[in-house]
Amino acid sequence: MIHPSYTDLMEVVNSEVEMGEQPVVQSRYSIVLATAKRARQIIAGDEALVKDDGKKPLSIAVQELYESKVKIVGDEEEE
Repeated sequence: MIHPSYTDLMEVVNSEVEMGEQPVVQSRYSIVLATAKRARQIIAGDEALVKDDGKKPLSIAVQELYESKVKIVGDEEEE
């Protein structure tokens, strides 16, 4: 099992959202997609933003999100 849990990740990602704004991540599915996308970037050669200590790309991606080293943006912001 990967720690922190998806609920902890959702809290961290949504912690920067101001009152009245829509949360960045609204479901487990969204946080899983974002984490998987970052893991694929690491596999493709992007440098890890946290100390990897031989961890697998998915564990690194989870840690990066939890430590707010990467930010999830919506489709509109991406373009």
